[in-house]
Amino acid sequence: MATLTLTDVTKEFNSGQNNEVTAVDEVSMTIDDGEFLVLVGPSGCGKSTTLRMIAGLETVTNGDITLEDRRINGVSPANRDIAMVFQSYALYPHMTVRENMRFGLEESTTLEDDVIANTVTETATLMDISELLDRTPAELSGGQQQRVALGRAIVRDPAVFLMDEPLSNLDAKLRATMRTELQRIQADLDVTTVYVTHDQTEAMTMGDRIAVLDDGTLQQVGTPLECYHTPQNRFVAGFIGEPSMNFFNGKIKSRTFVAQQFSYPLSEKIQSAIGGTREITLGVRPEDVILHQDADDTIQANNHCFDCVVDVVEPVGESNHIYLQFATDNRSQSETFIATVSGMQTINSGDNVIVEIPPEGIHLFDTHNGTALMNRSLTDIGSVETPRLQ
Repeated sequence: MATLTLTDVTKEFNSGQNNEVTAVDEVSMTIDDGEFLVLVGPSGCGKSTTLRMIAGLETVTNGDITLEDRRINGVSPANRDIAMVFQSYALYPHMTVRENMRFGLEESTTLEDDVIANTVTETATLMDISELLDRTPAELSGGQQQRVALGRAIVRDPAVFLMDEPLSNLDAKLRATMRTELQRIQADLDVTTVYVTHDQTEAMTMGDRIAVLDDGTLQQVGTPLECYHTPQNRFVAGFIGEPSMNFFNGKIKSRTFVAQQFSYPLSEKIQSAIGGTREITLGVRPEDVILHQDADDTIQANNHCFDCVVDVVEPVGESNHIYLQFATDNRSQSETFIATVSGMQTINSGDNVIVEIPPEGIHLFDTHNGTALMNRSLTDIGSVETPRLQ
């Protein structure tokens, strides 16, 4: 069993002249035995610092890190039963693959040479690098070096794996392949894993749960779908998802959300959810925006439909990202937002369309503090029609 717990973990750096910079601010979370948890956030948010504190490479200013019932704050990295895979792979260039994989076991255990040799061979087979054992890192591709770095961690049979953006040096195609491989290997080994990335696509596709950090503060911990469909605040809503959620700032007036370019009537259910808050940010994901090219009587009578003009079309194969502006007299001041439709649909820059923003697909946030006031429920996902261009 290897349950990893962080309790109010804080890291402060002295930037000089007694100015303290808080890189990680009272982060608390529990990573269950065998769980794959992804720490995600923008550059400088504190995710790598958090990982390094777990590894013992950075001291903890305040708070506790426990592995099962053992507090490991002051334990040396070598004695934490934790293995780390670095972004740069950190392979010894003068050693062969076999020697790189053996080295940690030789230095940290009293295992016999034949046991170490068998462990290395078995791990190399698991990682599909058996034919590379007698090569040096300079003779390997980036993907092969990444496999060796993983293999070197696996041979130690640690209680916890830590991975600091291990795929960032790979090309896009290989990165996608290795995401699948990493998930398979972690599932086979059933080892508690903490994975750091700034790529929200990696977080969504790889993690059992994801922990979103911003400016050293933990914003939300949940499954990928929970963070995507029920974000706790505007930051999580905007960071998770590609393209990002559309946001419109406005105020509540006479049961209507009034933004700069449009007004959006609210149902009693939505009004109840926002309570007395009057300055609101309305959010809607691009795939929940519906485009109509032909306006029938039903559409014209729908007060959640708006006249818009296509600004830019961004085809990405299976879908098209449509950048839109409200059809106003002064389009230069109109907010641009995105709809995602099928790649089989034909639409061009300059086309006039009608945009429908269904009430079942909107999110509402307090404009001042970003707190989510209302999200679309996971149980209501099917209530929004499949995004399309009609």
